[in-house]
Amino acid sequence: MSPMPTRVWGLLLVALAVASVAGLAFGSVSIAPAELWALARGGGDAGLATIVWTLRLPRLVLAAGVGAGLAVSGCALQRTLRNPLAEPYLLGVSGGAAVGAVIAQAVGAAFFLLPIAAFVGAGSAVLLVLGVARAVAGRADTRTLLMSGVVVGAFANAAIMIVLAGASEQAVRGALWWMMGSVGAADWRSASMVWGYVLVGGAALFAWGRALDAIALGEEFAAAVGVRVDRLVPRLFLVAALVAAATVAGAGLIGFVGLIVPSVARSLGARGTRAQLVAAALAGATLVIVADVIARTVRAPLELPLGAVTALIGVPFFLLRLRRAAAA
Repeated sequence: MSPMPTRVWGLLLVALAVASVAGLAFGSVSIAPAELWALARGGGDAGLATIVWTLRLPRLVLAAGVGAGLAVSGCALQRTLRNPLAEPYLLGVSGGAAVGAVIAQAVGAAFFLLPIAAFVGAGSAVLLVLGVARAVAGRADTRTLLMSGVVVGAFANAAIMIVLAGASEQAVRGALWWMMGSVGAADWRSASMVWGYVLVGGAALFAWGRALDAIALGEEFAAAVGVRVDRLVPRLFLVAALVAAATVAGAGLIGFVGLIVPSVARSLGARGTRAQLVAAALAGATLVIVADVIARTVRAPLELPLGAVTALIGVPFFLLRLRRAAAA
């Protein structure tokens, strides 16, 4: 699958396992590893068992799904656009998904409709970003796509404020917290919903891995080897948008994961699209789990917005990547 050494795959799995243990152990109530082991064997304190199995484990699973989903979505977008700065948050996909989800919540839509509403918003944002970029520069190059994404993201924020203008104070407070990203309200329903979309979307992207490898070498080359670029690229965008939209519906806006993690996967030696998708999924799940542990322990019992924690990590990384792209 990849020239990545076996030990690197092992390190990714170990890192995910360690992060998972930390996600179960740390919080407003700390649980020792020995107690976790006792709980895993069916013993231990009943109160701690409730905390672990009812509260922390669904939260851990949701955080892993969000991280994996954002990572594979960002990886697919970067390969398709041949642009290491592309990711759902910066291209306006997450903002569009947030608009759809907020509108669905405002009208009282059923829970299972949230991902569909978020996907409609994300898909609309993708089409709008591409349309603006092509109208401005005649083609969707790196700089115009990023500028278009910023514009669409600002438009999405304005639309959300308009939707919330007539909402109750409690609804506005809840929506604002949700927009900053959090897995604090996780349950098995939200976790299974996110993972369902991530697995289906990730499987589709994995199946298109060889075609994505060709596209990454240029659309002309891809067409020469038989890839129907005009048909495949829109499908790639829509599937990546669907996966990102599911993470927004499940945990709100969490930015920069799709930017950071694919670069990490490439730096570890993953070259082909399929290897990058798998490595990115593992690293993305680990990153969001760790970010969530930080969010709920730094100022415990208060909880920081998860999106703010990932932004503190992602903004310096983005500026560094932007500087390298400008110098290239």
